[in-house]
Amino acid sequence: MPLSIDKKKIFFYLAIFILLTTQIEKKKNIEKKFYFKKNNIEVFGLTLDENLKISKSLNSLFFKNIFFLNKDSFYKVLEKNSLIENFSIKKIYPSTINVNIKKTDFLAITKIKNKKYYIGSNGKLTEINKDDDYKKELPFVFTKNNYEDFLTLKKIIDKSKIRFEDIESFYYFQNNRWDFKTKNGVLVKLPEKKILDSLEIVYLIKSNEQFKKSKIVDLRVPNNIIITNE
Repeated sequence: MPLSIDKKKIFFYLAIFILLTTQIEKKKNIEKKFYFKKNNIEVFGLTLDENLKISKSLNSLFFKNIFFLNKDSFYKVLEKNSLIENFSIKKIYPSTINVNIKKTDFLAITKIKNKKYYIGSNGKLTEINKDDDYKKELPFVFTKNNYEDFLTLKKIIDKSKIRFEDIESFYYFQNNRWDFKTKNGVLVKLPEKKILDSLEIVYLIKSNEQFKKSKIVDLRVPNNIIITNE
């Protein structure tokens, strides 16, 4: 005896089959559109050569799905570049990504194994090419690796009345203390703590005609000020 098949069930299963087939085809079309189309990554913010170099360094992202690319995807590559302070990305669908870069500020110069480097506001070092007309007006920092400490000191100086631009050089000591020398030849010996208070004292001394010929201002000992003209 032949089996009886409910026609309603046949139409139901047929409809489900058509729906699933349609959804699968749509998914394939989306994957084809976004997975196999090369992304156009445009970099802005640096020189033309630097932008192009960074764009090439992002080649691992050219064929990634633009939907799943976020700032973290770029950070893994861009964090290695010493010129970058921070960056933002903007997606322009279906396949364009703009990377806008804020270049780090060069704050000072240091030297490692006879090579000169800029110290950036991002705490990273950028080697100075011998052919570059580098920023000679920047202060020189004598330290081996305490660049984060230098940035902290720079922020404290910026809060004081002492002009960072008037400083010629910085000297770091292993007891976590700094000296600096001004462009008019005054050597300031800072204490380990209460640096901002000490800088205010330095400003008052520099503003006083009585101490105009001073060459050394020693503030290393708490509650003591030693001023010499030698």
